[in-house]
Amino acid sequence: MHTIASFDGHRHTDSSVQYTHLSGRYLADKLARGMEHIHAWRIQALTFPGASSAGVSR
Repeated sequence: MHTIASFDGHRHTDSSVQYTHLSGRYLADKLARGMEHIHAWRIQALTFPGASSAGVSR
């Protein structure tokens, strides 16, 4: 953590820990939203097997 704090320009590791934690939350939220999108796509593909992934109807 000292190396990261030094690299980030923080005098104390507490600041780096806070920002690292926030980054983890951001990434977890982004992953969750991506998984929701994939799940919705899979449900659509299973419900309407002939539908295009681009959303173009036949």
